[in-house]
Amino acid sequence: MSVSVPHALAVLRRNAAMYARTWKTSLLPNFFEPVLYLAAMGVGVGSYITEMAGMSYVEYIAPGLVMVAAMQGASFEVTYNIYVRLTYEKAYDAMLTTPIEPDDVLVGEALWGVTRASIYGGAFFLVVAAFGLAPMPHALLAIPLVPLAGLLFSAIGMAYSLRVYTIDLFSFYFTLFLTPLFLFSGVFFPLEERLSSGWMMVAEVLPLLHPVRLARAAFSGEFSLQVLWDLAYTFGLSTVLLLSSRRIISRRLTT
Repeated sequence: MSVSVPHALAVLRRNAAMYARTWKTSLLPNFFEPVLYLAAMGVGVGSYITEMAGMSYVEYIAPGLVMVAAMQGASFEVTYNIYVRLTYEKAYDAMLTTPIEPDDVLVGEALWGVTRASIYGGAFFLVVAAFGLAPMPHALLAIPLVPLAGLLFSAIGMAYSLRVYTIDLFSFYFTLFLTPLFLFSGVFFPLEERLSSGWMMVAEVLPLLHPVRLARAAFSGEFSLQVLWDLAYTFGLSTVLLLSSRRIISRRLTT
């Protein structure tokens, strides 16, 4: 991949400048959704569940919801916003009249997706910490996991967005992909206690499962060899999807 770091950062700065105009209206809805789930599931359902995996229910779901916030922050940015810039605004066409190349656009958008994920996930981590749900100091290890989750879902979202030719198809992405991930990636209950070994092998394919397990390990301070698999999955899938997106974005921006 031939990338100019200054050019990729220029794409990021352009997006950041646009975001600075609308952050108040775009930040709150996506930020408060996991906060509401924390309150509703933790305080509501948690009042009926005395313990989950050796801790209170609200403590159990907190690390997973941090990763959900990161997932949502990246996903909204690299789906609808990229599609609008590509199809309606023709922003990328304008960029290519400068020395910026398609690879620079791809990397710049990925970095901006990671930035958005870090804003949402980092802010939600502060909320969790303020409520005393982040055991210190080892819970701080979850902070670098937020941009890692952002990278993964930026790569997934861009791989999808660059392949669709109508904005209506994003409803399938959010409803039939992100929502099942949210519900069945170990955020609200331990999968290994409810699924057979065969279904656990299927669950291992789910992208959100791995950041959730990493965050839960950081919050608990208990690490195993499974951490290496979760890290390898996250980095490996991100790399494969970004490389596949590179071919697509070059074709769409140069033809």
